[in-house]
Amino acid sequence: MITREMLKGSYSEGEALDIYNKVRQTGDFAAFCRCFMHDEDYQVARNALWVLTKAESRELAQLQPMLDTLMQLAISTGNSSVRRLSLNVIERLEMHEDDLRTDFYDFCIAHSVDVNEYPGIQSLCMKLAFRMSAFYPELRDELIRIIKGMEPDYYSPAVKSVRNRILSGKTKSLFRR
Repeated sequence: MITREMLKGSYSEGEALDIYNKVRQTGDFAAFCRCFMHDEDYQVARNALWVLTKAESRELAQLQPMLDTLMQLAISTGNSSVRRLSLNVIERLEMHEDDLRTDFYDFCIAHSVDVNEYPGIQSLCMKLAFRMSAFYPELRDELIRIIKGMEPDYYSPAVKSVRNRILSGKTKSLFRR
């Protein structure tokens, strides 16, 4: 059984994989996520989400019913690591038209272009905004206008790469599943 104490502190990639393998043995990634993703100790929440990034797509599929909760976590957390890791998990889940939340879409747009945001968060937000905009041509048009208006000199190579792929229409390589 994985305890809160096991998720405290800093640990290596190998230790994260050890915890992932323990979760894998239980087969209940959703229970693990529910138990730790909202922990008041950001290190516990961060480490739990980091462990979830190790999961295979079929294992992460257990989190599909929690998509809305993960979106809310990304929006509301004050910890950038928890935000980035929750966005990483969201990015690996399926997204349907019914899943579109305008507050999450607006959050993604705002964090995509925020030059003070970490590049990993900017890139993930831009990818997610692009995916959500696929359901509504007017949102896609808006997103393209916003991305075109970005001054590339202010952004990291990772953000510029996502931006350029979206503008060039070469988006298949942006999304893993």
